[in-house]
Amino acid sequence: MNIHSANVSLAKPVPAVRQSKANAEEIKFATGKSELGTVLVARSAADVCAILIGDGAEVLKRDLAEEFTDAMLVRDDRALRTDLDKILAFIRTPAKGLKLPLDIRGTPFQRRVWSALLGVRVGHKITYAALAFRIGDPHAIRAVANACAANAIALAIPCHRVVRSDGALAGYRWGMERQRSMIEKEAEALA
Repeated sequence: MNIHSANVSLAKPVPAVRQSKANAEEIKFATGKSELGTVLVARSAADVCAILIGDGAEVLKRDLAEEFTDAMLVRDDRALRTDLDKILAFIRTPAKGLKLPLDIRGTPFQRRVWSALLGVRVGHKITYAALAFRIGDPHAIRAVANACAANAIALAIPCHRVVRSDGALAGYRWGMERQRSMIEKEAEALA
């Protein structure tokens, strides 16, 4: 499979056991503004581990803390400038694609779903049912939808390209208006 994100790392889920701050994983993050709202990008020692979209930096920082409960979060705008610039450029001009090294964390099932989504090209959509079929589990439509909702790496793992069987939008984690906007921009890129 030709994966559009270089150097994808399928990391194991972070254990639920609390670590002392001295041993905590460091997650660096930065935020920026886009036409979709505020964007937060986070990077582990390995690669980009989160891209969150919302209405404000403080809300997104709290969301990041919920995603990485045992990590030490460190704001580092300078270290993440290139990653953030790539994400903001993709939002403006999705035809260019979004190539980032990813540190994908989740259950084995979630990682299968997200890996399959990496093969859905800009400007194309896929249904939850087709995605379930693609991962070899055609009866897992609801589980596929739940995996999409749990995706913390917005845009780079393109859950915004997943729609219902009738083509309608459904419960996108970052808001249906953001989903609609990205789908429309990507469709224009193909025209």
